[in-house]
Amino acid sequence: MREFTSPPLSRAPAAGGLADVVFRYAEEEPRRVALGRKGDDGQWRDVTCAEFRDEVLALAKGLLASGIRFGDRVAIMSRTRYEWTLFDFALWSVGAQVVPVYPTSSAEQCSWMLHDAEVTAAIVEHEDHAMTLATVIGRLPRMRRLWQLDAGAVRELYDAGAHLEDDVVHRHRRAVTPDSVATVIYTSGTTGRPKGCVLTHGNFMYEADTVVERWEPVFRSTRGEEASTLLFLPLAHVFGRMVEVAAIRGRVKFGHQPQLDAAALMPDLAAFRPTFILAVPYVFEKVFHAARRKAEREGRGGLFEKAVDVAVRYADAVEAKAWGAGPGPSASLRMRHQFFEKLVYSRIRSAMGGRIRHAMSGGSAMDRRLGLFFAGAGVHVHEGYGLTESTAAATANPPGRTRYGTVGRPIPGVSVRIADDGEILLHGENVFQGYLNDPEATHGTLRDGWLTTGDLGFLDEDGYLTITGRKKEILVTSSGKSVSPAVLEERVRGHPLVSQCIVVGNDRPYVAALVTLDQEAVEHWLVMRGEPRLPPAGLVRDADLEAEVRRAVVTANTLVSLAESIRTFRILAQPFTEEHGLLTPSLKLKRKAIEKAYAREIEALYRA
Repeated sequence: MREFTSPPLSRAPAAGGLADVVFRYAEEEPRRVALGRKGDDGQWRDVTCAEFRDEVLALAKGLLASGIRFGDRVAIMSRTRYEWTLFDFALWSVGAQVVPVYPTSSAEQCSWMLHDAEVTAAIVEHEDHAMTLATVIGRLPRMRRLWQLDAGAVRELYDAGAHLEDDVVHRHRRAVTPDSVATVIYTSGTTGRPKGCVLTHGNFMYEADTVVERWEPVFRSTRGEEASTLLFLPLAHVFGRMVEVAAIRGRVKFGHQPQLDAAALMPDLAAFRPTFILAVPYVFEKVFHAARRKAEREGRGGLFEKAVDVAVRYADAVEAKAWGAGPGPSASLRMRHQFFEKLVYSRIRSAMGGRIRHAMSGGSAMDRRLGLFFAGAGVHVHEGYGLTESTAAATANPPGRTRYGTVGRPIPGVSVRIADDGEILLHGENVFQGYLNDPEATHGTLRDGWLTTGDLGFLDEDGYLTITGRKKEILVTSSGKSVSPAVLEERVRGHPLVSQCIVVGNDRPYVAALVTLDQEAVEHWLVMRGEPRLPPAGLVRDADLEAEVRRAVVTANTLVSLAESIRTFRILAQPFTEEHGLLTPSLKLKRKAIEKAYAREIEALYRA
C-alpha cells in the first residue's frame, strides 16, 4: 500500500455558505465585472458584482414567495447558460438544494432522479424539457412548481418576490453553514442506476478555494489583463459546477457557452477571449485536429507536423529541466521553436481567443504527447483527476512542476492511497457525505473516511498519480489474462480519423475492438486524397481507411504484451451516441449497453 498527502493551504471554512461571497464582493467592489453575458444579438456585455447581487437577491425573493423553503430540493434541467448560475446562487441564498439534470436526460432518467431526490420544483430550459417532465409528473408527488427559462421564468419570479424585504433572504442565507447540503449530483450511471452524491457548501468552498490558491498563476489577473474563462462544460457535471464556484469565489470573470461542438465554441472563444479554460481532453483533441486539417488544406501539412515535433521536444526538454533531469531546450531547438511560434503556435492560440496561456483538463486521461504539444505551443495544460464524490479535482499537476502523462499530485489537503489491488483511495475535506437514500452504497464507498474510487493507478516517488483503468472494466480473457482496456482505447483514439474505440474480450480467446470514425476528419481525408465523399457504409469497406485504423491499432499494441494486444477490429458505420444510450452525458462509454447493442458485430470478431 502506498500513500501520499499534500499539506492543506488553509482550514476548511468554519461558517457561511456559497452565496455569501456574492453579497460580500458586491459591497467591496460593486463595479468590478463578475460575469460576461451573451445577449440575443450575439454581443457580450459585462455584469458587475452589484448587478449580479441584485439579480440573485430578486430571484431569491421570488423563490421564497413561490413556496421554496430552506432544505427543499429544486431541479435544474438546462444547458450551460447564465440563468443556471443565477438560479444556483439564488437557491443557495435561501438554503435550498440544487439537483442538476442533464438536458439530454430521458423521461425515465428524470423520473428516477427527481423521485429519488423528492424535488419540490424544477427549472427547465425550454418546452421540450417541460414536456419530458410532464410525461412523468404523476410519479413525482412532491413536485409543486415548474418554471421554464425560455418562457420568462426569471422575470416571473422577480415580479413574484418584489413585495418581500431583502432581509427575508438574508435570514435564510445566514442559516446556511458549511455542513448544509448545496447540491445532489447524480452519477452518470456507467455501471448501473445513477446515485445521488450529497455535496455540501463546505465541500465546494474548500475545493474551489484550494484550487484557486494553489493554481494562482492560472486564476490571477495581471496588470492590463483581467483573468477570465469561458465555461462550456455542462453545469450538470461536477467539473462545470466547480468551475462556476471557483470563478465566483476567485473573482474571475466568466461567461457561459451552451454548445460543446467546435462550430459554436470557437467563435465565442474568439469573442470572449478568455485567459484560461477548463475542459475535457476531447476539446483539446478537437482544437489540435482542426488546426492540423486547416494546415493541410492550405498546403502546409508538412510544416505543421514539423511544428508539432518541435513543440513536443521543446516542452519535453523544459519538463526535464524542471525536474533536474536535463539542461533544457538547446539553442538550436529554441531557434526552431521561435520560428514556429509565428507560423503555427500563435495561430492556434489566436483561434482560442488569443489570450489563453493556461488550461485545466479533467474527466478522462489526456495523451502525454498532446499535453506536451499544447505546452510547446504556449498553452500549459494542468491535467487533473477527480470524481463527483470528491467535488471534482482530487489531484492535478501543479504550476511549474508538470509531469505530462500523469494526473498530478493530490491537491492541498487531500491524501491519495493505493490499495493492495491497485485501487485509488481518496481522503480530504472535498469528499462527499454519501449517496442520497442509499446507506448500503455509501458504506461500500466510504470506508473509515476514505473514498474508494473504483479506479486503478499508481503513485510515483514524488506523489504523482497515473491512472491505469477501472476495476469494473478489467477484461479477463478465456486464458485468464487480465487486460485494462483504457490504455489501448486511448492510444487508438489518438489517430485523427478515429472518434471512439471500445476494447472487448471478456471470456474470449483474445482481445478485439470496435472503432467509430470522426466523420469530419474522414471527409477531410477524402478531400485531401481527391476522392468523392462516401456514405458511412462505404467508408467502412474502404481498404485505405482500414489500413489507417490498423496503423492506430498496431501503435496501441506496442504499449502492451502480445497476450493483451488487439488481434482484430471492426469499423462501425455509426458513432456511439448519448441519444442511443451508449454514452453518458459526460461522453464516457456505457460498455454493457454497447456490447449488447453490437452483440452481432462482436460475435463476428471471434468467428474462425
